[in-house]
Amino acid sequence: MKFPLVSILIPVYNRETLISETIESAISQTYENIEIIIVDNNSTDGTWEILKSYSQKDKRIKIYRNQENIGPVRNWRKCLEYAQGEYAKFLWSDDLIAPEFIEKTLPYLIDNLDVGFVFTGTEIFNEENNEKAKAYFIGETGLYPTEKFIESMLLGEPYPVPVSPGNALFRMRDLNENTLIDIPNKKGIDFSKHAIGNDALIYLLTAKDYPKFAFINELLSFFRAHKGSITISSNYKFLGFCYLSAKAYFVRNYIKDEKLIKKFNAILLLNTLRYGNKNDLKSIIKYIIDLKIDIVYALKRVIRRLRRIWAVYQN
Repeated sequence: MKFPLVSILIPVYNRETLISETIESAISQTYENIEIIIVDNNSTDGTWEILKSYSQKDKRIKIYRNQENIGPVRNWRKCLEYAQGEYAKFLWSDDLIAPEFIEKTLPYLIDNLDVGFVFTGTEIFNEENNEKAKAYFIGETGLYPTEKFIESMLLGEPYPVPVSPGNALFRMRDLNENTLIDIPNKKGIDFSKHAIGNDALIYLLTAKDYPKFAFINELLSFFRAHKGSITISSNYKFLGFCYLSAKAYFVRNYIKDEKLIKKFNAILLLNTLRYGNKNDLKSIIKYIIDLKIDIVYALKRVIRRLRRIWAVYQN
């Protein structure tokens, strides 16, 4: 086995209480040929001083600081600009990876040129209330068809796939190509400012170019749930809307399967009925008339949701 350079990319802003633990998980990797690229997005707390301390102790750590805050997604791209590795992973500044993460994920990309990425089982943990939950376990360790990943990302089934690439390893060229600063949309949303949806597109845009992805049925990634994270701090309705908009962009530009398109449009319909405005409903009605929505699939999803609500009520 060859030992190519792997870049661990850590974009950071105001994480003085968390960044040390994240860096420790990066420098503790059992795979030795790594570089750790950390770009501070002009933090106003003590983050930069912590980074300087680590860089002085470990030559694998390379730190950079933006002269002004350039937004989260542009900071992701700064990490990519500075990186030299053939393979790379984003490690968000509040998350962790197991020491064996690189060692266990890398062979899937080296040995399988038809595999676009590899992700692992994940734990979502909250230190404030000590809650822990396992996530993104889709089955046995091995290779899977990317068409199923795309379907799962768009519809939420059959697999519980991640939207955040924080538990995955990619080829550097794919991250460079598929980390979009902004996403064209009709609602005037500036995706560069909040990074909600851009992360999911990294997966989707990579998946479309490969027939397979890999999954490791081991707990090797750890996502921290806390008030300062983008996911927790964002409005739930806005969060869902941004992800749907990003997925809609992908469907419009890359999906040719009419059945999948109609099922995704059914999800758009249900979310519009729940959160949308009158103008949105007019366009949805036109879609229904033009038979661009799978109404049967929409009804099945409504029935499943009602059953879940009823089950909770019964308990």
